Amino acid sequence: MADCWNTDTGDSVYRSRDAVKNLKIKVRVERVTSSAAFSQHLQHQVLSQQEDRMGIELQTLISQVQTGDNEEEVVVGWQEKLFSQYEMELFQNEAACQTPLDRQYHAEIKALLKAKGQRNRRIFTYTDHDRYTHCLPLQQMQDADLLFTSKSGPTFLAERMASVRHRRPERRTTDSIPKSRIINWEPTEEFVKRSHVVNNAMQTMHIMGDLGPTGSLGQKENECLLVTVRTDGSGTVIVKPDFNKGRAPYRIITEGEKREVWRLTLENVSAAMKPEEKGREQNMYKDLYVRHKEYLSSLVGQDFEMPPVGTLRYVMNGEIVSAKGFEYDNLYIHFFMDLPNNWSSLPFYTLSGVTQTCRTKSMGKENVAFFSYPFNLEAFYMSEKESDELIPQWPVLYFKVLSLDSWQRYRTEGYGYLLFPALPGKHTVTCQTWRPLQTGTVSALRRFFIGGSAELEDLSYVRTPGTFKGERLSRFGFCTQATGSVSFNLHCMQQARAFVDATLLKKRRQKVVDQLGGFSQQGDVCNVLEAFQRAYRKLQQARDSLPQDLIHSTQLQQESSA
Repeated sequence: MADCWNTDTGDSVYRSRDAVKNLKIKVRVERVTSSAAFSQHLQHQVLSQQEDRMGIELQTLISQVQTGDNEEEVVVGWQEKLFSQYEMELFQNEAACQTPLDRQYHAEIKALLKAKGQRNRRIFTYTDHDRYTHCLPLQQMQDADLLFTSKSGPTFLAERMASVRHRRPERRTTDSIPKSRIINWEPTEEFVKRSHVVNNAMQTMHIMGDLGPTGSLGQKENECLLVTVRTDGSGTVIVKPDFNKGRAPYRIITEGEKREVWRLTLENVSAAMKPEEKGREQNMYKDLYVRHKEYLSSLVGQDFEMPPVGTLRYVMNGEIVSAKGFEYDNLYIHFFMDLPNNWSSLPFYTLSGVTQTCRTKSMGKENVAFFSYPFNLEAFYMSEKESDELIPQWPVLYFKVLSLDSWQRYRTEGYGYLLFPALPGKHTVTCQTWRPLQTGTVSALRRFFIGGSAELEDLSYVRTPGTFKGERLSRFGFCTQATGSVSFNLHCMQQARAFVDATLLKKRRQKVVDQLGGFSQQGDVCNVLEAFQRAYRKLQQARDSLPQDLIHSTQLQQESSA
């Protein structure tokens, strides 16, 4: 008798790229009670006494008894049909064969009897095509008790999973659903079982065992489920119970008066892949991946889409993050983008927009409205003539912050502008706003009670009006009041052929478009700093070359004039 048993009889899931037809399982059943226990006891006595001729004859007799009906070992392949004694007797009679599958089994059994005979007696299989596959009692399939002497009832989860595991996929049309009752507010238990299932098309195979007493095989009541193997088309194989893998065998207790105990051992004996076959498979997958990569490259193309020669593409993905410090609640922002000369955009791009109305939230001592409103711009710069200067102007975003109350009255809370960054990358910018201010009490009362306030006819007046042509812009006498601030997140990208042309990047002086980007901007700043340092050194040298009396008299004159 075995001292310990394997108690883990749950499902085990395996995933493999290999075809499931290569699966081989070695199944071994062995009786551990009745005559088998008596034969083991006799064997120990024979080995201890070490008799001459009588011991040898008795040991031979014991081995013959042991290798009879007390144990059996069979290697079973995927969907391999092994007939039971009951099926052998049933399908031998041609009159009992009604379906094409029955007639096929009749032909196979006749050929099997003419050949070497049946290689199994106790272990047999039910394949996915058998009518017995789905006619097994649910209690026997789920509670085929391999471990315990008493069977317990199915749990709540087992009842719910029963339909998931054994239900075939059914095609349901939308015509069967009544349009007047889309939602079932009181679903019944049958409706839940019918609807809440996972319809996975799986093939099933059952490995059975005829554990009846010797001489009375072929009785249906003695059939016992040993192993259940299921698989789908994605390479998933589910085995219940799992292979022993060197662990203790499973225990099977039969029903009836004798209640005999059997050992069950499962082993995966599938042939391992040979090194040359594995190398061929790896080469096949490598070739497949290379072809797939070439196919994707043919769809995408080898090169990026480049702008025309002498043109800069400017792409910006921006976000209006928040606004804070304004007088009233329920804020929204109206904005538009102004493109200077030599700048253009695509025809379908809108250069203006309005955010949603957002309520403010108290953050410390300030009220903050979080918009998180995205916007984007794609513009092109093309110079009319070749020049050594940088781009004179960059696009500008003008915006106006307004508030709205419950009476649909709006007030202008502030004006501001955002100059698009000249350097690519991520930028976080906070813009201060202001609004026109009318002196007097009447304008304040009008703003509080009936809404409305002084507004700008041209939003470009926030920075420099587009119609201004002079040298100096005077705003003397124009009263304003500082209000709140608006925060932006900007992600800028620049694209031009000059950026990827290594030969042009080596030149010191290039066209206008060739000098765009961070390198040109940083170079100009460095040039200015170097010029300032040269001028400062010249001033110091000129001052050091002067006589000390002259320097002292010059300092006295400066102090007296001050």
